[in-house]
Amino acid sequence: MAIIYEPKGRAREYAALSANLYAGCEHGCEYCYAPKALRRQKEQFHSDPKPRKNVMANFEKDCRKLNGQDLPPVLFSFTTDPYQPCDEIHKLTRRGIELLHENGLAVEILTKGGMRATRDFDLLTGKDAFATTLTFLNEADSLKWEPRAATPDDRIKAMREAKQKGVRVWASLEPVLDPEQSLEIISVTHKFVDLFKIGKLNHHEHAEKIDWYKFGWDAKTLLEKLSCNYYLKHDLRKCMRLEK
Repeated sequence: MAIIYEPKGRAREYAALSANLYAGCEHGCEYCYAPKALRRQKEQFHSDPKPRKNVMANFEKDCRKLNGQDLPPVLFSFTTDPYQPCDEIHKLTRRGIELLHENGLAVEILTKGGMRATRDFDLLTGKDAFATTLTFLNEADSLKWEPRAATPDDRIKAMREAKQKGVRVWASLEPVLDPEQSLEIISVTHKFVDLFKIGKLNHHEHAEKIDWYKFGWDAKTLLEKLSCNYYLKHDLRKCMRLEK
């Protein structure tokens, strides 16, 4: 298929099917792996996002091919953000959700766009899911690492609203940049988060400053104390000596 694909490696731990409707992302996250993975210059990737060529025509064809099949939700998105500012102009994400639903498929949204995503909440059903990447509670830290993403408070507000509308909500605590803040995020959000997915920081020098063994076990202990559903990614479980 042209747009919908089966992720591999660490991404596969998050979703069995995914689609990226945009090329590039305006959020400018310091830790972003996508430019290197896609062999693009970081500055261009973050400054000039645009719809992929013929993306919606190809996406519609993919949806029709999958019509009627009992499949897991299609995730928006791994190498871009479905609710970066340019989506306010192009509105590809809304049309993408509509096409999935028209063909009997569900969607999972993974975004740092915060309340920008709520404009499409009228489309989401109980079969869909809304997820947000949460790295900090401190806005200053977030601005340093994720300069043009929504603030932590804005993201959490969107999660609450999704939950109130009966949509399944999960939180991606990956990458972990400040272990103490990540633990605090769990404490603050656990009452309206259906699932936490947690993974370490990779391919960045800051990762060497974090005791992953301690963080992993601290997180596991807290999640179980609060009776949370959670998934620890393979790279973190390996650091915790739970896997080889």
